[in-house]
Amino acid sequence: MGAERGAEGDPVPIARRLAPLMIPALLVGVGSALVLVAVDVAAAFIQGWVWTTLPGTLGVDGGGALWTVGVLTLAGLAVGLIVWKAPGHAGPDPATVELVEEPLEPRALPGLLAAVVLALACGVSLGPENPVIGATVTLAHWAGRRLVPAAPARVWVGLATAATIGALFSTPVAAALLLTEAAAGDREEPLWDRLVLPLIAAGAGAVTAHVFGAHSLSLPLPAYPGPSVGDVLTGSVVALVGGVLGLALVYAFPLVHGWFQRLRHPVLMIGTGGLVLGLLGAIGGPLTMFKGLEQMGALVERSADVGVAALAVIIVFRMAALLTAASCGFRGGRIFPAVFAGVALGLLVAKLVPAVPVSLAVACALLGILTAVTRQGWLSLFVAVTVVPDLGLLPVLCLVVLPAWLLVSGRPEMVVSAAPDSERD
Repeated sequence: MGAERGAEGDPVPIARRLAPLMIPALLVGVGSALVLVAVDVAAAFIQGWVWTTLPGTLGVDGGGALWTVGVLTLAGLAVGLIVWKAPGHAGPDPATVELVEEPLEPRALPGLLAAVVLALACGVSLGPENPVIGATVTLAHWAGRRLVPAAPARVWVGLATAATIGALFSTPVAAALLLTEAAAGDREEPLWDRLVLPLIAAGAGAVTAHVFGAHSLSLPLPAYPGPSVGDVLTGSVVALVGGVLGLALVYAFPLVHGWFQRLRHPVLMIGTGGLVLGLLGAIGGPLTMFKGLEQMGALVERSADVGVAALAVIIVFRMAALLTAASCGFRGGRIFPAVFAGVALGLLVAKLVPAVPVSLAVACALLGILTAVTRQGWLSLFVAVTVVPDLGLLPVLCLVVLPAWLLVSGRPEMVVSAAPDSERD
């Protein structure tokens, strides 16, 4: 498919084609970021009430095992009721979809957003990315097709996806890298021309998220001393270990999902998942709960006091929590908990082998796990550089990503086939 042509058969200038959509792209960017901000604010408010205000009023320990198990079990039952009774069943089973999917039915959005807010607030080990992208894509598609009917439907999907990714990671670069994979193909139109509008949307989303105080992914790690040949070898080994752990999640995913599917009813599936998450949280502690962004910052701050055994336990419980939450039907994404697991693995490697710079260990471990879990090489590389913001690491990571990619290439994805209507019984 080549460049668009006018009535006379001449190519339409790129400026003339893009100009009418620049304002809509900005609006999609701002609107998508506001959806994400609203989800985060609502979840933070409920989280404070559930974990601090309410137990304080009742005179109980909000961080105790009984409260943790109770909150997550009730959260599972509540989300199960939403999935069972809400119009559109709060979207599809998240285990069956990738990061970017087709627009949903608009009537499914209230249930989907309610489900993800409850999950985030109550400590479920999932991030907001998949549900929020699903909501923003649906809203942009619905509004765009009515306000600018001449624009193809795929334009609104691309703009909303880019905008939400820009808001999630507080920079449009992540969206640009991710979209280069989707935008590639045998087309005459230059890649840059195809990315201009998504970049506008992503930039608007990132700026809006920043204005509203979005959390930063960057961690205060020791400065990287500089690239060396030995670091490439060491980093490759660490990334491969991360990739193996990520593949363990990938291969266990359909098995655990199948176990929950045998319960048939969404209230039973997600309620049981909430109970399991509560038990995991009660044993593993707060660092193994929630989406992981604030928790990984706390882990880095306390890393000097956290021993090897404790780090290993945190990794195991975080991965078990991610696997449970993603399999039983909670609405949420898998990227942020996987990022936490990668950071914890990097800290563990640095403690086991002190000669390995901690920045290198964290970046490479994170790169390996994300490459296996997301199957997005560009996104994994970008997140690693964002979490460990040291440009000296970039040449090493560009080499380290190759063995990690070769390890996961051709392996199953962390997605299962759509189940028969178990969530609709």
